Amino acid sequence: MIIQNLGYDHPDAVRLNDEVQLEYAERYGDEGDITPLDAAMFMPPRGLYLIAYDPEGRPVATGGWRSQDANEENYRDGDAELKRMYVVPEARGKGLARRILAALEADARAAGRTRMVLETGTKQPEAITLYTSTGYEPCEKFGHYRTYDTSRCFAKPLRES
Repeated sequence: MIIQNLGYDHPDAVRLNDEVQLEYAERYGDEGDITPLDAAMFMPPRGLYLIAYDPEGRPVATGGWRSQDANEENYRDGDAELKRMYVVPEARGKGLARRILAALEADARAAGRTRMVLETGTKQPEAITLYTSTGYEPCEKFGHYRTYDTSRCFAKPLRES
């Protein structure tokens, strides 16, 4: 697998984002994740967006982080928010999400971010398993879905305290 730093607006990112939105809509019976996002949010040094390609050059996984600081949505100064982690169904179970997650954590740490945060939902148990198995712990709810009963928020320090 090859993991590349490409923009959130790259055609492969757009296609995979469309796929994950369909999956969210199926799981939750709604229109998908409506958190406002744009490509500028993922531009270094305030973020990063990665796309993984299989040996045949097909895009099979994505993930990104964007900087957040204290605001009315309960983020804290120094937060790096994980967004759009997704692996196409036929590439799941091969460790791609873990590789992308590790790369995003390392990049956010190098950019001076102090905590990685993410929001997922109760209908994504495999995501919750991934995050809790890699050191994420439940935290105060934040972000666009902080008032939703199905929302689950997690955090992991990026620096030793």
